[in-house]
Amino acid sequence: MKKIAVMGTGYVGLVSGTCFAEVGHQVICCDIDETKINKLLTGEIPIYEPGLEEVVKRNIEEKRLTFTTDIPSAIRDSEVIYIGVGTPMAPSGEADLTYVKNVAKTIGENLNGYKVVVNKSTVPVGTGKLVASIIKENLNEEIDFDVVSNPEFLREGSALYDTMNMERAVIGASSEKAATIIKEIHEPFNTTIISTNVESAEMIKYASNAFLATKISFINDIANICEKVGADVTKVAEGMGLDTRIGAKFLQAGIGYGGSCFPKDTQALVHIAEQVDYDFKLIKAVIETNQQQKMQVVKKLKEIFPSLAGKKIAVLGLAFKPNTDDMRDAPSLDIIPALLELGAEIKAFDPIAVEEAKHHFADRISYSTDLHSTIEGTDVAVILTDWKEVMEMDLNKVKQQLNNPILIDGRNCFDLSYAEEAGLIYHSIGRPQVNQ
Repeated sequence: MKKIAVMGTGYVGLVSGTCFAEVGHQVICCDIDETKINKLLTGEIPIYEPGLEEVVKRNIEEKRLTFTTDIPSAIRDSEVIYIGVGTPMAPSGEADLTYVKNVAKTIGENLNGYKVVVNKSTVPVGTGKLVASIIKENLNEEIDFDVVSNPEFLREGSALYDTMNMERAVIGASSEKAATIIKEIHEPFNTTIISTNVESAEMIKYASNAFLATKISFINDIANICEKVGADVTKVAEGMGLDTRIGAKFLQAGIGYGGSCFPKDTQALVHIAEQVDYDFKLIKAVIETNQQQKMQVVKKLKEIFPSLAGKKIAVLGLAFKPNTDDMRDAPSLDIIPALLELGAEIKAFDPIAVEEAKHHFADRISYSTDLHSTIEGTDVAVILTDWKEVMEMDLNKVKQQLNNPILIDGRNCFDLSYAEEAGLIYHSIGRPQVNQ
C-alpha cells in the first residue's frame, strides 16, 4: 500500500483520496482552506455527494485518511502526490492552470526524494511537461521525480460509485517506474488499465467529454426536428441506441448539458485546437446547439402565453443534474434570468441546491425544498432538473394545484399517456404536445 498526498479537497481530490483510503492506502488530503480542513477532520463534508460522508468518517476512524493544511509536510511524507485542484474556465475559454502551477511550485520547493506527481485534474495537453518544468525550477537540490497523467472520469451525484467501480484507469507516463507505481495503486479497483504517454492521457479526458457532449447536442437537434415533423424523440433514441455502434447512453433529449465538466472541457478543447491552428467546427457547433437548447423552455412559454408579465412560474429544479448541489452552467442560470426579464415571478424548488442558488439569484426569486408548495397557485410549472421527487410527482395533484393545467417538461420525465390522462397541457422536448 502507498502513502498518498492529495492536493485539493473538491470533488476530484476528496472523492479520489477517500476511495484510495477505502482500498487500503494511507492518504492525506491537503487544502489551503483551513475552515474546510477543520470541518473534514470532524467528518463534515463540504460538497453534496451521496454516500461520501459515511466513507470519509469510516476511513478517518480507521486512520487511513486524514486532512491537513500543512502541505509541505504532506509532500515530504508521501510517495505519490496527486494534484486534484480546480482548473476553471478562463475568459478566453482555456483552462485556468493557476492552482495547478501553485501546487507544482510548492512540490518543487519541498521535494525530499523520488516522488510520482500525478495530474488528476482535467488539464490541457502539455500540462504534464509544464508541471515537470515548474517542479524542476523550484528544486533546492537535484532530485529525481516523474509526472504522470491519471485523469478522473467521475459523474457528480455518483462520484463515489464511479471511483469504486471505475470502468478504466488511464495512466500516462514517460517512465516505466512511475507507470508501475500508479498501476499498483489501482490494483484493488480491479479495473481495465490503459497505459500511454502523458499527452495521450491528457487528450483522452477531453476527447471523452467532448464526444459525450456531442451525443447530447446531436439528440437535442434531432428532438427539435421531431417536434416539427410529429415524431417522438424518445422512440427515435431507443431505435438508435439499440445499434451497438451507437449505444443508448447520452441520447436523452432535454435542455442541454451543464455542470463542471462538459461546458468547460468543450471550450478548452476548442482553445487547444486553436493553439495548433485547427478550426474544430464540430465541437463549436456542439457548444452553440447546447446554448440554444437551454432556451427551448422559454420559447415554449412565449408560444403559450401572449405575455409572461406577472405570470407565476414554478421552476422545478435548480442544480444542473439530480443528486448534486452544483449549479455550474446549469440551464436554470440562463432560463430564470430570461423569465425574470420578461416580467415573470419565479417560485423555485430544489431539494439540495437552494443555498447555492441564492448566490446567483439572491431575493429575485422565492425558494422552497417542498415540491408541492412550490407548485401551488402558480400559472405554469417548468421542469429543469429530473430530481426523484419530480419524477415521482402525482400529475393529477399537480393539475389541481396549478392555476392553468400547463406543465413544461425540459427533461421528458413522464409518459405522454400519463400526462394526457391527468388532463395536463403537457409540453416536452422532441415529443408531440399533449392536450394542446
